Amino acid sequence: MPSPKHPMAHSIPTHALTRLAREWLAEDTPNFDPAGVCVGSQEVEARLLCKTPHSILAGSPFFTAVFTEVGCTVDWIHQEGADIGPDAVTLTAVVRGPARCLLLGERPALNCLARASGIATRCSQLRATAKAAGWQGEVAGTRKTTPGFRLVEKYAMLVGGASMHRQDLSGMVMLKDNHVWASGSITEAVKVARSVCGFSSKIEVECRSADEAREAAAAGAHIIMLDNFQPEELHVAAQTLKQEFPALLIEASGGVSPESLSTYLSPHVDVVSLGCITQGCPVVDFSLKVQKPAAP
Repeated sequence: MPSPKHPMAHSIPTHALTRLAREWLAEDTPNFDPAGVCVGSQEVEARLLCKTPHSILAGSPFFTAVFTEVGCTVDWIHQEGADIGPDAVTLTAVVRGPARCLLLGERPALNCLARASGIATRCSQLRATAKAAGWQGEVAGTRKTTPGFRLVEKYAMLVGGASMHRQDLSGMVMLKDNHVWASGSITEAVKVARSVCGFSSKIEVECRSADEAREAAAAGAHIIMLDNFQPEELHVAAQTLKQEFPALLIEASGGVSPESLSTYLSPHVDVVSLGCITQGCPVVDFSLKVQKPAAP
């Protein structure tokens, strides 16, 4: 989880925030905004309300960036990574600015916050499960992210206390079943990948059996993904591989859910990755309510 001394928001380049905010605003308002004529440019105040108790707040840098682009300010009551608490409705931030501008930013900003907070909340729950089991490994996400929204979703994993895993195809070499089939063998695939990526990138191989895993480790893979193993066979295979290749990292993946996570944890498993961190993850319910002007 983020700390005040090392906020995760510092990992996002400012130009990336600006670029994304402009893209989202352009998508939502590509030309005219007829409703903007109705509300005008008088200064208004809107309250950001969280209506999902015990949620982890994530995505505030993106939320703020959207409103900065339209000339509004945001004052946060709860900080990034905070557990918003048990109340049915919690005041989370206050947004101020010209009415038509504030409403231009409303939906893109809420979309980011709802999605990011939902992912961070799920990651926090998964980390709590791992901690309760006394497990010292890493809960990780995957590349199963929403197109165009990966930076937000990967960032939300960090806020929730999970590992991002690799961010993209350039981040680490992962040889999956299709790579192996197209190459002819695991050994050949690892050899060719090493000739390209050099010393600076790790190589991970997706394996469907203990024999494939042993071949991958012998070929020089740094990480073995035991894919779609049942928990019992996973633990046996992981222990055997660790005994033969002590420096090897073992990742469990495939079919792991929040409910079954604890059954995949063992001292011989270093990483458990879950596609459900992003796929099918519930969002956190936020709304933005413009306050009526005080009566004269």
